[in-house]
Amino acid sequence: MERQVVVRERQDTDVDACGDLLRITHHQDGYPARLPDDPCDFIRSRDAIGAWVATCGDEVVGHVALRRSSSRPVMALAAERTGLPASDYGVVGRLVVAPAVRGHGVGRRLLSTAASQARARGLRPLLDVNAAQAAAVSLYERAGWTRLGEVHVAFANGLHLDEFVYLGPES
Repeated sequence: MERQVVVRERQDTDVDACGDLLRITHHQDGYPARLPDDPCDFIRSRDAIGAWVATCGDEVVGHVALRRSSSRPVMALAAERTGLPASDYGVVGRLVVAPAVRGHGVGRRLLSTAASQARARGLRPLLDVNAAQAAAVSLYERAGWTRLGEVHVAFANGLHLDEFVYLGPES
């Protein structure tokens, strides 16, 4: 990768590009497991407390968001394993990286940004990932995240996923 990648706060003008990126990763990698009817609405994530993009020149090549919560099974497992209440977590999600820039540290930088922002808000970084997403699981483990366990999540649309739950490093 020749040009420098910059991670910055997501702007409203980035959302369409992020939605396009989500479509690409869904078709190529199966993330998210079910492509929402409106990928841009999924990216906006109404419960987000922060969101960032990675850019290379004028192109958006990655996205991550920080949210207050995840599914009930995820939050229950985190509370059980750590003894911390759900209100103590910042949930990292909506992590998407363009296939063309994978392997160049973009995902790790976005992950680090979201985790740092969670800690800056006094929250412990937490995330959940589809257990079938081997590349994502590998990224989280290489970045020092601790697997708390596995949950089975049933969504209202009938989708069922086995997910690993990870707690971010303290620093």
